[in-house]
Amino acid sequence: MQKPESNNIELTQYVAEFITRTTAADLSAELVALGKKSILDGLGLALSGSVSKTGELVRRHLDDLNLGEGSATVIGAGRKVAPRFAAFANGVGIHADDYDDTQLAVAKDRVYGLLTHPTAPALPAALAMAEQTRASGRDFMLAYQLGVEVECKIAEAIAPRHYQTGFHATATCGTFAAAAAAAKLLGFDVPTTRRALSIAGSQSAGLRENFGTMTKPFHAGRASESGVAAAQFASYGWTAAPRILEAPRGFFSAAGGGYDPAAIYQKLGAPWTFVDPGVSIKPHPSGSLTHPGMTEMLRLIQENDIRAKDVRHVRVGTNHNMPNALIHHRPKDELQAKFSMEFCMAILLLDGRAGLNEFTDAAVEREDIKAMIERIDFVVDDVAEAAGYHLMTTIIDIDLADGRRISGRADMGKGSPAMPMSYDEVAAKFHENAEFAGLNRHTAAEIVDLVSKLETLASADLLTQRLIRIA
Repeated sequence: MQKPESNNIELTQYVAEFITRTTAADLSAELVALGKKSILDGLGLALSGSVSKTGELVRRHLDDLNLGEGSATVIGAGRKVAPRFAAFANGVGIHADDYDDTQLAVAKDRVYGLLTHPTAPALPAALAMAEQTRASGRDFMLAYQLGVEVECKIAEAIAPRHYQTGFHATATCGTFAAAAAAAKLLGFDVPTTRRALSIAGSQSAGLRENFGTMTKPFHAGRASESGVAAAQFASYGWTAAPRILEAPRGFFSAAGGGYDPAAIYQKLGAPWTFVDPGVSIKPHPSGSLTHPGMTEMLRLIQENDIRAKDVRHVRVGTNHNMPNALIHHRPKDELQAKFSMEFCMAILLLDGRAGLNEFTDAAVEREDIKAMIERIDFVVDDVAEAAGYHLMTTIIDIDLADGRRISGRADMGKGSPAMPMSYDEVAAKFHENAEFAGLNRHTAAEIVDLVSKLETLASADLLTQRLIRIA
């Protein structure tokens, strides 16, 4: 890890050049297919998020702004507003239930949670600007891919201190994602793109102390909005410093104390993050760090016919960074439950499933869940610690009333590149989220089909016109 002042790489220039020179022809068939899964997933989550409490409050905020009619769709709200505000609303919606995709780390010294939820900031910005510019499905997809790639490589490069001391990387690095996507759709040249990135850098913010509250999805929405606004100001001729990433007083130094140039320089698109190491799509609406344990717990329950009434004690062991994020050991509401390993284990043991209908305030208040949580210990485990922080190694020991101990271990969860969800499985999740939001099944099926052939669509509006209303 080196200090920004110790290298002379024109990194912001390099990122801007990558954004401007990359074309849809540079996207492999594999990359396109992987991106479509995350786009479909994100659209479904924006629908389900639109009927959450945060969705209601965001609509109230938009009403208070007296915005009038705009060009960009607020998914599920039956209205269009200015692109920056649509990006905000849809970013909040995608991240509202903490059900959105997650980036995998490369370096073994990187805390898994340091990295991002790549789609939540990138997709809303790309979608909003695609509507404004009347972009094709192909151009919309390219802008989204560029946003995700820039976001993920910046997150990979910044020193681990960034996340460990409290920054939320989805919020901070996601601002660059949105700026990159918007800059591409606005057709910027290199100098204008560089200025957009620099303006975005001064808006990069978000603190992990707010995990388990509505402010966590606010981070994703604000990152997407800030990136769109940065691109818009750059288009006006707004000036900004040329080296916002690498300068001694720039992003990497101020927010992380340093960075690894080798993690980003000459690495954009080489390989693309979607291809290697990949992006995980969540099967459960909870923090990604719970997912290996939840995948393994479901396997143990099903293979051993474990009944909740027979469980005497459960030990869940991970590396020490995971309890640093999964901080709610006795959750008080559904948002805290998403960051409670104990709740996630308890709901699976009692209900055998953990979807949107299980992560509710009513479930948190159930006496049987509270009692099960008291039987679960979430601890630091030496074996998990030794496995490395780039993994989410989770070791489970279940003690039963008959004296048996059932044990298991998982390094990754379902939906990870090691255990990927197919397009059909993502489509099933999309249908679940769309139904949760009240979207009719026929329209939902049309959206699934349109995303599957996104690169052939003459206009991205073919998607958004089916997302504007949920009734």
